[in-house]
Amino acid sequence: MSHPKDHSHQHDGEHDHDHDHEHDHAPIESPQEPTGTLRYLEQALRELLNEKGIITAAQIAQQIDLQDSRTPALGSKVVARAWTNAEFKQALLANPLEAINETFGLTITTPLELVVLENKPNLHNMVVCTLCSCYPRMLLGIPPAWYKSTDYRSRVVVEPRAVLREFGTQVPITTEVRVADSTADVRYLVLPLRPAGTEGFTEDQLAALVTRDTMIGTALPQFEQA
Repeated sequence: MSHPKDHSHQHDGEHDHDHDHEHDHAPIESPQEPTGTLRYLEQALRELLNEKGIITAAQIAQQIDLQDSRTPALGSKVVARAWTNAEFKQALLANPLEAINETFGLTITTPLELVVLENKPNLHNMVVCTLCSCYPRMLLGIPPAWYKSTDYRSRVVVEPRAVLREFGTQVPITTEVRVADSTADVRYLVLPLRPAGTEGFTEDQLAALVTRDTMIGTALPQFEQA
């Protein structure tokens, strides 16, 4: 699959040779909760939308429930299917949403483009949204708090290896680390490498190894052979 058309949104961690040394940074942390003022503004906006008949309180609650019900489980199933079915993997890389809808009997509709970034032995992908928290919620659910933090958003594009180490993820120095920056129109999903020693696993067993963080690129699927 070709990489995103606008390569300006991709950052190659290998290009900056000064970014692999240790820094006096605190580990990536979750952002603070919204202030009281922001909560009041949110409530006022909801009430105004309801008053103007643009959207009802019930519709707002329904959408919140829908967002809260989404988890990384679907993304994990997609990855597991790609690991075990070469035809599906090819379709997923070429046209992700169409492949997912057809294979899993879904009707995911969105004007956004979904791009699947395939990890390889010599390439590791990571995802960020440097402006806010753009993220493939339809597959991964609500983004983690650290994904929205200023620390992660600002540092991962300039020192991805240091950020990976803070997540406990070690990537060989010979492996290129590439960071994809989500936009208002594009969402990214990382297709991680299948762990060695899982050749006889079922799709369900493989899906259990795939976490949200592995599909963002801050972690690797873990499997320890007996």
